[in-house]
Amino acid sequence: MSRDQSVLDPNVNSFNSNYSPIARDSERHLMRTSVANKRCAWAGENALNVAYHDAEWGVPSHDDQHLFEMLILEGAQAGLNWVTILGKRENYRRAFANWDAKKIARFGEKDFARLMADAGIVRNRLKISAAIDNAKAFLKVQREFGSFDQYIWQFVGAPIQNKRATLRDVPASTPESDAMSRDLKKSGFRFVGTTICYAYMQATGMVNDHIVSCFRHAELAQPRADIAGSQPLSCSQDNHGTHGRHGNRTQYRQE
Repeated sequence: MSRDQSVLDPNVNSFNSNYSPIARDSERHLMRTSVANKRCAWAGENALNVAYHDAEWGVPSHDDQHLFEMLILEGAQAGLNWVTILGKRENYRRAFANWDAKKIARFGEKDFARLMADAGIVRNRLKISAAIDNAKAFLKVQREFGSFDQYIWQFVGAPIQNKRATLRDVPASTPESDAMSRDLKKSGFRFVGTTICYAYMQATGMVNDHIVSCFRHAELAQPRADIAGSQPLSCSQDNHGTHGRHGNRTQYRQE
């Protein structure tokens, strides 16, 4: 089954390569989940957003193509509402070669012009050029670490199970996202500030930030072996608390 023919199975708590994160059948997701199920408030009532919340957000992903897609989409969201990006997600998939990083890395001037003329995506010169540059950086990381998954999950080791009572308790960034942002930038990535990185960590299941009263929090908190043999890497906090981080790139590089 091809990647864009599949969906995430909302009944499992890990990324399944037989499914795609696209919630085309969002109405079915709404019907599947009882109205009695309490969700994080940000899910709202938009069918696509609710389906994304119920089936994908916070689910640990170890699929390189999906991890690349989410990195680009989180960067594209900067300054915009996530629902806007969800609504354009299929257009992005089509415009960006079904998230084939090798093809995107070869995009030239004609492709750039095509993307700038595509009303189906966010037509921002900096974001589009960053997506192409990020594909090149992504491939370099894959070559160095064997997979992007192996690299990016080192910043947490295994999903961090938070217990947020309300959305107000969710930080904009953490020491882990600070470190991830610094290292990604050093690797040549753009649009990877710490706030974007934390949103990325939430989206790909590196942290479980569903509020404790949300029905998905308990489902995703079930013990599971996400990365065999991987351990969280050490980090230290500076005087800025959760918004500061000491350390350098060598913490995360396997020399």
